[in-house]
Amino acid sequence: MREASVSDGANSLNRSVAACVASILEVDVASVPCPSADHPDAWTVWRNWLGQRRLGLVPIADPASFSWPGPWIAVLPGPESGDPRGAVAFGAPPGIAWSPLPTGAFEHVRQGFVIAPLDIAHVGPERPAPATPGTVTAILVAPEAEAAMVRVEDAHAEAGRGLAGDRYYAGAGTFSNPHAQGHDLTLVEQEVIDDLGGVLPGYRAEDTRRNVVTKGIRLNDLVGWRFRVGEVECVGRRLCEPCAHLDRISVSGSLRPLVHRGGLRADFVTSGRVAVGDPVEPIERL
Repeated sequence: MREASVSDGANSLNRSVAACVASILEVDVASVPCPSADHPDAWTVWRNWLGQRRLGLVPIADPASFSWPGPWIAVLPGPESGDPRGAVAFGAPPGIAWSPLPTGAFEHVRQGFVIAPLDIAHVGPERPAPATPGTVTAILVAPEAEAAMVRVEDAHAEAGRGLAGDRYYAGAGTFSNPHAQGHDLTLVEQEVIDDLGGVLPGYRAEDTRRNVVTKGIRLNDLVGWRFRVGEVECVGRRLCEPCAHLDRISVSGSLRPLVHRGGLRADFVTSGRVAVGDPVEPIERL
């Protein structure tokens, strides 16, 4: 943990939390997003940014008594105005280790958040991007949340929106959120589908509820990378891990076999056509 400068603009909370994130991760504060004062969901912006680094932001139920021998973000009132501000808390019992802006006493803490790995087993050096390109073997869309996935030979991809004809393109997906990232496109490996067929007989690409099926490329390594699907540029946001919702509406028993193998969440950087047979290849690390 190190001290970080405070960005200009925004409000006291957003400026100070951005500085706290930079301090805990020991990165340049300029690399951490600082949402504008009128942004309706700054915490989602930070979760998006952390997700690309395989990190999460975990809320603390009772921050005043949270004993953790490491740094975490405490939200406290300002010393006079009472406007919320972030500070770095530390220790068991906890206290304020560093405040980018003046705050009230620790006993007035309102919220707390831990920056934590999404999976402790995956902590370590980043893997290099795949050396060889892959290929699109299938494209699937669903017109609305929980509707059956339909195969198409090609589809129009729109930057910041998704695949035309899909529920997330319409903002009607189960997890649609205008402030979140990684909902334009989901991808999964054909090799994983084939492997799951040995555990869950008859398992199909439709059962994964992902948009694009690829072959010959390791999708996990594209987190935090710009990559190309045919003529369209994308950015890999985070792993598309399975969840209880998928297990409920698709094939029961698929959650455990898909852990760390559920594919990739990505967003379109450019618009264009994607089609079965298109190459999938990395461009550069973000």
